[in-house]
Amino acid sequence: MKWNDAPSKSVEVAGTKFVYRRLGPKDGVPVIMLNHWGAVLDNFDPRIIDGLAATRPVIAFNYRGVGASGGEAPLTVAEMARDAIAFIRALGFQEVDLLGFSLGGFVAQDIVLKEPGLIRKVILAGTGPAGGEGIAKVGLVSWPLILKGMLTFRDPKIYLFFTSTATGRRAAKDFLTRLKERTADRDKPITMGAFLRQLKAIKAWGAQAQQDLSEIRKPVLVANGDRDRMVPSSNSVDLARRLPNAELILYEDSGHGGVFQYHEAFLRKALEFLARQAPTPPAAHPE
Repeated sequence: MKWNDAPSKSVEVAGTKFVYRRLGPKDGVPVIMLNHWGAVLDNFDPRIIDGLAATRPVIAFNYRGVGASGGEAPLTVAEMARDAIAFIRALGFQEVDLLGFSLGGFVAQDIVLKEPGLIRKVILAGTGPAGGEGIAKVGLVSWPLILKGMLTFRDPKIYLFFTSTATGRRAAKDFLTRLKERTADRDKPITMGAFLRQLKAIKAWGAQAQQDLSEIRKPVLVANGDRDRMVPSSNSVDLARRLPNAELILYEDSGHGGVFQYHEAFLRKALEFLARQAPTPPAAHPE
């Protein structure tokens, strides 16, 4: 089964229905996919999910109040993280990996700070830390590009996620084509109310005090384009510097959606990172 054919399922968590799709083998540490601002299940790149699911379970879900999930969209990243933890527990998992893109990367950081014992490894793509440079201004940067998309009858992600170079325009076209491949059982689009509530959560994340990322001892892969306008690429550099066990990759001539533009290279790196064995702690010397 491929991502574009994976059935939509749901699980009730504290009275709220969370919609998700699952792909890949039954056994293994699952990868939980955490999505970006305004995204529903059909916004996950099928090439990345199919590639991950070739070797491990992959589960993508909608935040509360988004797409076909029930309830009202949270106004804080912390609340989204609590929901995600409850969702993971409801599916019966004791250990998971996280892949968070943009807003999903904010949520992933908060999850591992809240429940480190639940998390094995983390991939943070196109994202940044609490209080990071320019994050509180995501709306100010994005609205003109969203309007540009409306006026030109083009998907705003062309301007938000990709550079205006020939390489960027080609990558945008290919990415949007992939997102349209699924024709049956598509998710409900996000409502404007949920879209705006998520933006408030992003602004609050950008305005809040920095978190102590030195507490995150898990292996972390940080990836982004080198010309991200939405969540400036400097935030990825900052994450890799402050996280004790992190590695950084920046893709050339690419923006916020660098991992989509370079999806084949990103997938190879992600699979290698997830499959890598943790180093064995040194043996204690006898007294």
